Amino acid sequence: MGWVMDGLESDSYDRTYGDLTLVRRVLAYFRPHWRTMLAVAAAVALDSGVSAGVPLLVSRGLDVVTRTRSLGTVLLLAGAAVAFSSLSWVFNYYRQSRSARVVGDVMLSLGETAFAAVVRHDLSFYDEQPSGKIVSRVTSDAINLADVVTLTISLLSQLVLVAILLVALFAINMRLALVLVAIMPLIVGLALSFRGIARRVTQRARRVLAEVNALIQESISGIAVAKSFRREAAVYGDFLTLNRQAFRVNLLRGWVLNAIIPLLGIGIGVSTALLIYYGGAASLRGEISAGAWFLFVETMGMIWFPLTSVASFWSQFQDGLSAAERVFSLIDAEPKVVQTACEPVGEIAGRIEFRHVRLSYTGREVVLGDFTLTVAPGETVAIVGHTGAGKSSLARLVARFYEFQGGQILIDGRDIRTLDLAQYRRRLGLVPQEPFLFSGTLGENIRYSRPEATAGEVRRAAQSIAGGEWLEDPPGASPRACPGGAGLPAGLDTDVGERGARLSMGQRQLVALARVVLADPRILVLDEATASVDPFTEAQIQEGLDVVMQGRTCIVIAHRLSTVRNAHRIIVLKDGAIIEEGNHESLLAAGGHYAELYNTYFRHQSLDYIEQAQHLDEDE
Repeated sequence: MGWVMDGLESDSYDRTYGDLTLVRRVLAYFRPHWRTMLAVAAAVALDSGVSAGVPLLVSRGLDVVTRTRSLGTVLLLAGAAVAFSSLSWVFNYYRQSRSARVVGDVMLSLGETAFAAVVRHDLSFYDEQPSGKIVSRVTSDAINLADVVTLTISLLSQLVLVAILLVALFAINMRLALVLVAIMPLIVGLALSFRGIARRVTQRARRVLAEVNALIQESISGIAVAKSFRREAAVYGDFLTLNRQAFRVNLLRGWVLNAIIPLLGIGIGVSTALLIYYGGAASLRGEISAGAWFLFVETMGMIWFPLTSVASFWSQFQDGLSAAERVFSLIDAEPKVVQTACEPVGEIAGRIEFRHVRLSYTGREVVLGDFTLTVAPGETVAIVGHTGAGKSSLARLVARFYEFQGGQILIDGRDIRTLDLAQYRRRLGLVPQEPFLFSGTLGENIRYSRPEATAGEVRRAAQSIAGGEWLEDPPGASPRACPGGAGLPAGLDTDVGERGARLSMGQRQLVALARVVLADPRILVLDEATASVDPFTEAQIQEGLDVVMQGRTCIVIAHRLSTVRNAHRIIVLKDGAIIEEGNHESLLAAGGHYAELYNTYFRHQSLDYIEQAQHLDEDE
C-alpha cells in the first residue's frame, strides 16, 4: 500500500480528532435547527411505522383470507395497503424536504466558517500551503460531509423500521426471531471491522484530490511560463503522474470499501437458509401460521438491507468524518500572527521603531537577528541590499503579515501586537512589486481599498496619478480591449480581466497606486513599484509615487536609482543587519557596500552613465 500512498502526507496543520469529537462538532451546527430536526425525527418514526405496517398487514391478511376466503376481505386489505403506502410517501417527502433544507443551512454555515478561517490566516500560512488544497477543503470536503449527513438520516429511518419489525417478530415466534438476531452481530461486526482501514484510505483519497486540484490550479496560473519555455509536455507529464496516482489511490479505496459486500452476502445467504428451514418446519408442526412464516421471510430482506447498508454507510460515514477532519483542521489551524490585545488605533503620526527584532520563518534560519531601526513620521527610508538581505521581511513585519520571535515593533510608541489589526491596516498602504487585481472594472479595483468611496473620489484618486494621462483613450484604440497596455478605452469602466491580465504591468501598478491614494494611509510600504516596467511607464509611476509618498512615512524596497536618490535616508542591509546608513551622496563617497550595490544595480540607470554610453556608441 505504501507505494500507492507515496507523497500524500498530511499537511502541516492537519489534526487527528476522535470520531465522537467530530460527531459532536458536526451536531453543534445542527443545534440551531433542533425544532426542525425533532419534526424530521417524528416523520422518520411515522414513516418507519407505516412502512412496517404493510408486511404486517399482508401477513395478517394471509391468515384471514385462508380462513374466510372472502373477496371483500381481500379488497379491504388492498385498500389498507394503499393507504399505508400513501402515508409512507407523505411522511418520507416531509422528512426528505425538511432535512435537505436543514443540511443545506448547516453546510452553508460550515462553508462560511471555513472560508472565514481561510481569510483570517496570516500570509505565512499561504506560503506553506498550496491554494488548490485549501480550495478542496472548503468546497469538496464540505459537500462530501453534507452527503454523509443526508445518508445518516436515511439510515436512521431504516433502523427504526428494523426495530419495529423485530418487536413484531419476537411477538409472533421468539425462536425464529432469535435465529434472525443471532446472525446480526456477524453482519455488524464485519462492517465495523473495516472502520480503521476505511478511514485511512478515505483520508488518502481526499489528499490526492487536493494534490490534483493544487497541480491543476498551479499549471493554469503558470501556463504562460510553461508555453514560453515549451514545457507543456512536462506540465502534462506531471499531471499524468499525479492523476495516475490518484487513480491507484481511489482504486485501492474501492477495493477496501467494496470487499465487505461479498462477506456480507455470505452471512445473508446463511441466515436466509436457516430461516426458511426453521420457519418451514415450524409451520408444518403448526407452531406458526403460513402468514407468520411469510412475514419472517418477507421482513428478512427489509431487515438485512439496513444492516448491509451499515457496511457501505460506514465506509461513507468514515469518508464524511475524514472530510470533517480536514475542514475542522483548516478551521482550527493556529495563526502564527497573534495579537496580545485589540486596542483602538485612532489617528497615527507614522513613527516606526524596530527594537532588537528577531525573525525566523521556519525556526532554522535567522532572517533578522537583532534588528534595530527608527523611522520618523513623514520620513522616506529606502532599503537596499542583495537578494536575501531581509528587505522584504521588514515590509512584511510592518504590515503585520508575519510574526517575529523577539524584540518589539512600535507604531507611535505602541507595541504593534497590541493594536486592532483591522484598524491599523486601514492606516497602512502596501504596493507590492507585482500588484494583484481582481476581476471587474478598473474603478472597482481602485475602490477595493475603500469600498464606501464615491465615484467622484475614485476618479480623483485615479487622476492624481500621473495627471490622469494613463486613463485617456489613445487615438484609434479599440473600445473593447487594451492589448499590451495600449490604453484604457473605457476609462474607469475598463474590464481588467482575471488577475488584471488585460492591463500591462505598468497600468496595474498605477491602479495599485491609485488604491493607496484613495485609502490615504499614514504609513506606506513600497516593494519598488517601478522594477518591471518600461521607461515611459516608470516616469508615470514615479510621478504617481511623488503624490502617494508626500507627507507619509514611507519604507521603500528600492530597485531604482530614482527612488534611492529621493529618499531621506538609505539603509543598507546585509544578512539581516544594517551595515551602512545615510543619504545617496554620503554613502557613495564612503566607498562601502552601498557603492558596490550602486555600481552593480544602480549606476547604469544614472543620466551620466546613459550619456557616456551614447557617446561611446557615436564614437564607434
